[in-house]
Amino acid sequence: MTDELEQIGKIEAGWWERKLGTDLYRVIKGLVTNPVSLAGIILLSFFIFIAIAAPKIAPPLNPNDSYQIPRDGYSQVPKPPGTEWKVRQPPLPSWWKTIMGTDKWIHLMGTASGQWDIFYGVIWGTRTAILVGLTITTVVAIVGVFIGSISAYYGGWVDMLLMRVTEIFIAFPFLPAAMTLSAILTPVIGRGIIPPMIALMVFGWTGFARLLRSDVLSIRQREYILAAKVVGVSDARIMFRHILPNAIYPTLVLASMNIGSYVITFAALSFLGIGAEVGYADWGQLLSFARDWMTQLGTYWYIIIYPGVTLILFVLAWNLVGDALRDVLDPRLHGTR
Repeated sequence: MTDELEQIGKIEAGWWERKLGTDLYRVIKGLVTNPVSLAGIILLSFFIFIAIAAPKIAPPLNPNDSYQIPRDGYSQVPKPPGTEWKVRQPPLPSWWKTIMGTDKWIHLMGTASGQWDIFYGVIWGTRTAILVGLTITTVVAIVGVFIGSISAYYGGWVDMLLMRVTEIFIAFPFLPAAMTLSAILTPVIGRGIIPPMIALMVFGWTGFARLLRSDVLSIRQREYILAAKVVGVSDARIMFRHILPNAIYPTLVLASMNIGSYVITFAALSFLGIGAEVGYADWGQLLSFARDWMTQLGTYWYIIIYPGVTLILFVLAWNLVGDALRDVLDPRLHGTR
């Protein structure tokens, strides 16, 4: 029976490998069989579920402005978990009465300074984190890949010019530079998540450009690339068909690990008051409401613990997946394990 099951498993594995391709199958198999990446995938799946189900878990008070955290008054003193709503409360979710056994809406995670509901901010802040992380990473990766590949492939004055521009951006410390640009853009664009996102995009692409440039430099001199040039294959076809598919893997690893970094940097900007507007569902915004109470965490622990732990777990999930992806995609590590 054991031999038959093993044979069936080999047949199914071969079928999936043919359908997905050898490289993609190896990546997926490496991720789902690695306990570290599996833990990260489970965490990410949980956050994705929360983001999708946010309207059901925490129905918005105003459907036209879902990301605005509802507040229960204007007192600056936080209220502990379990406190009942006193002002206009949001609609009760369908699951509330079944699980809680009451029609009374309470603050499950308490309120922050200013009576902002922490539970609502944590739930809807998941959507903000995923939007910010994926959008910023996608843009900076595309810009970095474009600049790095063009610089390495053509070399000469093109490489010199693009790398000097890249070094100018690298010369600015990342967080202070993003803070400055975000503060400059806010009066022009308006308060919101767009200025800090643009600021992080402007200064976040350099690592991708340098990384891809080094990989393309090592690939462009290989025999099959030189042969393609000799037979007259266009530069665009060589780049997209032969070079990038073989050079992109380290960049994908960097992108997966940087998603969490951009989210925590965005949260830092919100904490400092130059990120999302006041009351926007963002974990950094929730933490900024706690700044006056950090010396009394024994009493007001919930204003830090709930948004802080959520932010840590989100970043940890991406780092776990990125670390496992590096092990799967790095030929040197793959060959020694």
